[in-house]
Amino acid sequence: MISRPAASERCILLEGREIAYALRRAKRRTLALSVDARGLRVSVPLRATLSQAEAFIRQHESWILEKLETTLRLEDERRLRLHDGAPLPVLGEDWLIRIETGANRASWGERHVLLGLRPGADPAPVLERALRRRALEVFGQRLAHYGRHLGQPLPPLSLSSARTRWGSCSRISGIRLNWRLIHLPLELVDYVVAHELAHLAEMNHSPRFWAVVESLYPGWKGARAELKALGPTVPRF
Repeated sequence: MISRPAASERCILLEGREIAYALRRAKRRTLALSVDARGLRVSVPLRATLSQAEAFIRQHESWILEKLETTLRLEDERRLRLHDGAPLPVLGEDWLIRIETGANRASWGERHVLLGLRPGADPAPVLERALRRRALEVFGQRLAHYGRHLGQPLPPLSLSSARTRWGSCSRISGIRLNWRLIHLPLELVDYVVAHELAHLAEMNHSPRFWAVVESLYPGWKGARAELKALGPTVPRF
């Protein structure tokens, strides 16, 4: 595993607003900014000073503030409001959330998930547990399906909650898939499964790796583009 300098958390005042940012030093020649759901991230050369980094941030403060506002708005739009009758995407199809009094357990019905909640209980953890169970079941089935074509023993499967990665693969710990994939169409789940399985043969993204992906999932290029488009719409709660 390659060791990388850790990012440090700092704050800076931009147009009268205190903005948190993560400063990461790396072997690079230029300074760079990125804004996503994690906030503002600044990458600088190893020898860059803090004053150089913050001068660079201030040079781009209008862009940064606009991107942060846009990101916050999009995050709010994708937030799932958990109430009786709320829509819930499951494998790309529209389901409903139903809520009644119960013992903080969930059950799956005909195009709905029923949350039986104690009075005053938060529905979010109950729903997440139900979605994780469904995800583990579905992902396991797809892993077995594509694993047969690869001709290798099936690796262990576990779930992740990563904000920016859909999956990962290790010959030691197995395959980890983001449980929120359960919201997306099955063909996109299949692409991620095929992608991670291909890493068992090629632990890289070389032409040989993509040839393995092609052999497992011939429509991977279209699925990858669709995943990139739909990924930001996956709900959070």
